[in-house]
Amino acid sequence: MKQILRFDAGLRGEIEIPGDKSVSHRSIMLAALGNTPVEIENFLTGADCLSTVECMKSVGVKIERDGNKFLVTGNGLHGLKEPENILDAGNSGTTVRLLLGLFAPQKFLATFTGDDSLRRRPMARVIKPLVQMGATVVGRNGNKNLPITVLAPFGKIRGIRYEMPVASAQVKSAIILAGLYADDVTEIVEPYPSRNHTENMLKSFGAKIETSGNVIKVYPPEKLEAPEKIVVPGDISSAAYWIVLATILENSDVVIKNVGINETRTGILDVMEKAGAKIEILNKRESGGEISGDLRVATSKLHGIEFGGSTIPRLIDEIPAIAVAAAFAEGDTVIRDVGELRVKESDRLAAIVEEFNKFSPGSFEAREDTLIIHGGREKFFAKCKTRADHRLAMSCAIFGAAAEGVEIDDENCIKISYPNFLNFLNKVKS
Repeated sequence: MKQILRFDAGLRGEIEIPGDKSVSHRSIMLAALGNTPVEIENFLTGADCLSTVECMKSVGVKIERDGNKFLVTGNGLHGLKEPENILDAGNSGTTVRLLLGLFAPQKFLATFTGDDSLRRRPMARVIKPLVQMGATVVGRNGNKNLPITVLAPFGKIRGIRYEMPVASAQVKSAIILAGLYADDVTEIVEPYPSRNHTENMLKSFGAKIETSGNVIKVYPPEKLEAPEKIVVPGDISSAAYWIVLATILENSDVVIKNVGINETRTGILDVMEKAGAKIEILNKRESGGEISGDLRVATSKLHGIEFGGSTIPRLIDEIPAIAVAAAFAEGDTVIRDVGELRVKESDRLAAIVEEFNKFSPGSFEAREDTLIIHGGREKFFAKCKTRADHRLAMSCAIFGAAAEGVEIDDENCIKISYPNFLNFLNKVKS
């Protein structure tokens, strides 16, 4: 158990955040497909990304670590080797879903498993397009759940046109990675643009990726030319907790350093500013196709808003933090089209309602795929269950810090994406 006390003062000074989780995963995977050393700086050393590291080591990739710096030397686009053992993705949906795409075209067998939470999470939406491409995949529960085995395909993976029923960066990335090995161009059509880290990074490796509106075309390359260095920007999903806390605490004026501000990820900035938050972007720069900057955030008077549709893929992981902000706003906030939250590490939609109502009874309700927050109500001390969900745990922590305190039952899940979050929370409080 971990207790976070109420903050009596605002956030001031500067905050450094860990590397972007999505970019960290992809940097290891793509560096493994080159044949020259790639230095990766500011890698997120949380449990999820380290699961990707171990999986790539298992298929013959040389990876050396020095703190949050990694040196990856791959064996080329066609140099991955059959793993000797079952691959354990831990709690990382990104690891298993993207690697299903990368391993589907390979001439070997690979079996994935994960922890209890990951074994319950749906995999069918990734497997369906891969099977259409010619992959051979066998999994539990009718190819819906882990453990899942990928077999060598009969012949070469086919380039296809796939219209995605739901915008998902993980599904899209799996298709793109398989498409690198296809016999022809692979075309993906999204209902809304989702985060594009895979496309950006592949371009920096010399791959031909074309994007026009919601359509992505992948041209299979003969080889990939790896850059010498990849600098991972700070994770805006991790910055979200400080953005919200600085906004709702009195007397806050803080600069969050080196935050990735890829336009497919900045939905939280848009909705927070729409709700009245004071956020300024400073010192914009670019590295490896990704834009980053420093965010200055100050105490703000928030009001309720409504949003959904194409905004949701740009902030799906930040919904719990945004819901905390909405509880401190005046009026109602309505967040539509968030059914995706039901298939995260926990049923986040149900978890937000149950756990956050402990702070502010009657403030949160869910209707099918819509979350409604009645802001401005009284706040109390709460005892919350994290449900092994890192984003729920950190959102409960900032809710308690801005309300009357909180006790969370298990803080270990936070290590998945932000290993020193609670230590830093205590530091900024002091």
